[in-house]
Amino acid sequence: MIDNIQEKRVFQLQPMLRKRFGKALGDFSMIEEGDRILVGLSGGKDSLFLLAALAAFRKKSPRRFELGACTVDISGGEMATRPLSEFCRSLNVEHFVTIYPISEIIKKREEKSPCSFCANIRRGIISSEAVKRGYNVLALGHNLDDVAETVLMNLFQTGRFKSFKPKFWQSRTGLWVIRPLIYIGEKDIMKEAQRLHLPVTEDKCPFSLHTQRSRTRTLIENLARENPSIKKNIIHALSSVRLSDVWKIEQESQKKNEG
Repeated sequence: MIDNIQEKRVFQLQPMLRKRFGKALGDFSMIEEGDRILVGLSGGKDSLFLLAALAAFRKKSPRRFELGACTVDISGGEMATRPLSEFCRSLNVEHFVTIYPISEIIKKREEKSPCSFCANIRRGIISSEAVKRGYNVLALGHNLDDVAETVLMNLFQTGRFKSFKPKFWQSRTGLWVIRPLIYIGEKDIMKEAQRLHLPVTEDKCPFSLHTQRSRTRTLIENLARENPSIKKNIIHALSSVRLSDVWKIEQESQKKNEG
């Protein structure tokens, strides 16, 4: 078992990123004593950085927890997963690979929301692997940019100001889901991944260029040129909504009728 092997590699993260990572873990009590955490490892910069950060935190944390990683090969077996397995081995992390032809399914279905469909399928597969292998926490690599994009997409498409939760209970599987990168921006992760020489795999997804999320990302980038704090402000708004700022139409109508 890898759990009995002494760690051979520990990454030293930039102090600023280590602080933001630790703040997310602390703000939402993401890790408890004895947790068994399975990281969804796609091979992209976010999931690789997440795994490296968790492995580094495990080394110094007063709370003992175990780490594993699961990769879903959406190509049906064409993905080069060996570099990911070697990376996990260097961190003393068990790595599991599940092959599932999601790309082919999307093409056959002519799926209108391929990114959302793929994410849901992959999360379902990883959740199943976590339950089967005795993990109780699923760690996902959504970052600050993902938060901001999700907020605006929900606002524009559904009329609701909301995003995914940093930590939530997935009752269907009996797993906690955590997102420790919510305070770290994509560009910072990209720079750190390059500095640490993480084995980032090339994104070969043919559906990622023209999606609602990509258009929203461009919008935020344009807005950020005039207001660099826009993403942090969105994060702040998610945790500081005042009841006095919310329209209460029913109550206002009732007062008017009573008057």
